[in-house]
Amino acid sequence: MSEVATDVAAVIVDFHAGQALDDCVDSLHANGVTDIVVVENGEEGSTLPALSGQHVVLVVPKLNLGYGRGVNRGVAATPRRRYLLVSNPDVVVHEGAVAALVGFLDDHPNAAIVGPQIVRPDGSVYPSQRIFPNFWLAGLHALLAPFWPGNPFTRRYQSPRKDGSVDWVSGAFFLARRDLFEEVGGFDERYFMFAEEMALCWQMREHGHDVAATPDAVVTHIEGVSRARASREMLIAHHRSAMRFEWQSASGWRRILAPIAMLVLGLRLCVVLVIRPPT
Repeated sequence: MSEVATDVAAVIVDFHAGQALDDCVDSLHANGVTDIVVVENGEEGSTLPALSGQHVVLVVPKLNLGYGRGVNRGVAATPRRRYLLVSNPDVVVHEGAVAALVGFLDDHPNAAIVGPQIVRPDGSVYPSQRIFPNFWLAGLHALLAPFWPGNPFTRRYQSPRKDGSVDWVSGAFFLARRDLFEEVGGFDERYFMFAEEMALCWQMREHGHDVAATPDAVVTHIEGVSRARASREMLIAHHRSAMRFEWQSASGWRRILAPIAMLVLGLRLCVVLVIRPPT
């Protein structure tokens, strides 16, 4: 049995991803991952038909738990392995990606989480490796991004530092040390969706652990397969989670200014709902 098969257990949270979920499981199996738990966050009975007989453990909570809570329930159903792999259902894992992530954590004992390079179906790189924004960077990104997605403040926030280091990686796909994931309590279940991975990485760093990314592992993320079913709710959840993270992570003078950040995020949500109305 391969090192990947003996060291890695995977959790996928599904919300009506359909064929994309089946493709995701196929790609994990091709990477040697045999212990896979799928959590059905959509309507009861919606996940099993998409799996076409795939060998997985299916968790059916009979309600939408949200992403982080769904992952936590899935983790509880996995066999104990050194590493936990967390994946969106609309991800295709390239050959050798999981082994590269395992190798990275084996070689970097202080790293708690490592993310891959995430690309879109057209081959463009998705900005999955990011820094924690300071007050001004966060505010300017929030205000400018709806009108000017490529503004320099958004680019700075959505990029690694010059030395390649990152503060947090996308929850669409990452590998974590199981013991450290459990040490911080898993995902913070106060986040229904969005920013839960940022909060997780924040907690890892608060406990003295590193978060990293490696270009040696690549996955393709289709994006938006599940989100399209409830786009308005997703936009609201996104901004609510950003507000929660700001309050959770702010300290000192930034905590004093937190109400201003909440106002900016509320204004941004109103603007986004007007200029990009959900379908």
